[in-house]
Amino acid sequence: MDYMALSAAEWQQEYDKVSAEYESWKAKGLKLNMARGKPSKQQLDLVSGILTALTSAEECVDSGVDARNYGELKGLESARKLFADILGCKTSQVFAGGNSSLQLMYDTVSKAYTHGLLHSEKPWCKEESVKWLCPAPGYDRHFKVTESFGFELITIPMTENGPDMDIVENLIKDPSVKGMWNVPKYSNPDGIIYSDETIRRIASMKPAAPDFLLMWDNAYCIHEFDGEFVPFKDILSECEKYGNADMVFEFASTSKVTLPGAGIACFACSEANMAYMKKLISAQTISFDKINQLRHALFLKDRATALAHMTKHAEFLKPKFDIVLEYLEREIKPLDIGKWHTPKGGYFVSFFTIPGCAKRTNQLAKEAGVVMTAAGATYPYGIDPEDSNLRIAPSYPPVEELKEAMSVFCTCVKLAAAEKLLAEK
Repeated sequence: MDYMALSAAEWQQEYDKVSAEYESWKAKGLKLNMARGKPSKQQLDLVSGILTALTSAEECVDSGVDARNYGELKGLESARKLFADILGCKTSQVFAGGNSSLQLMYDTVSKAYTHGLLHSEKPWCKEESVKWLCPAPGYDRHFKVTESFGFELITIPMTENGPDMDIVENLIKDPSVKGMWNVPKYSNPDGIIYSDETIRRIASMKPAAPDFLLMWDNAYCIHEFDGEFVPFKDILSECEKYGNADMVFEFASTSKVTLPGAGIACFACSEANMAYMKKLISAQTISFDKINQLRHALFLKDRATALAHMTKHAEFLKPKFDIVLEYLEREIKPLDIGKWHTPKGGYFVSFFTIPGCAKRTNQLAKEAGVVMTAAGATYPYGIDPEDSNLRIAPSYPPVEELKEAMSVFCTCVKLAAAEKLLAEK
């Protein structure tokens, strides 16, 4: 059936049919959640061994450092080495922190705001205007960080190869443009991997702002669920190659590798940036949780071990993504009322309704008992100019609940489209 080719009478008939289907789902009183990309209980259980990785006081010593005590602001050597191996950079470039990479990102922007960065002429709080580039659809919490400081957020369209670099290269001629968010591998929510050419163009940028801050959130760097590990360029060495060593901060965490509530996170940067940031951070803390850093270093060991561990995650994740794609292919594709990306890794499926239907689809789903990320959340200020993007997060629900949630979701997509198109007839 081609929705777009239906007559007014056929539209009414289809609307009545889908509306009845929706009401039957609504009557079930479901309570299903596809709002956030959280690991499932089965995934959390994969890392029970991390809780017993340390069993004695003697084991708490790492390279001569007692992890139980103060000190080692940059993190334990073993934890820094682990992240360096995963990211493909130098241990000297890694700062290991607590459980949240988002906290480290916020802290980095905050320090730029209050103190300025290494090459800042003045703190950003004293700038007349600060503008920030936001590839979208993107990660809502990124946008909230820069919005909270009052920055002007500028939407950059995403392409199949990453952000539209023609637009980016034009905008960075403005010295008030101070930075840019990036999720370069399995982007949130599209699941896009930045192309080598896009990475080259980003790394070789010559922004007018001497303190331009490239925020490189490599959250899904080892998070394949379909196929082999995809190697990825080291952004730090790429930026250094083009004389931009101090332009980039890279972030990663074990949130979706071990335990989101008790993982470890890091940033990686040039050694000059490291010295500058270490000085600023020393005013706020003496050290992060080194016991947890050590547990992770012992459990994950190195990139090879971490990758082997992630194949276990894939055994739970791939069937769930297959369910999402199966329902979309069967229920939505024949009607030509939506489009989506098919990711090979990450945690999301990015779905696009016909223009003007995302909010209504989300509302219908909520009323039928399926909670999703708010429509518009994947754009700066929560405003999707097309009102079309929705983020599907299939990782957390059990398989049977996910099937129900996708049945409801597809019905809501159909009903929202039918309402809109019927009104236009």
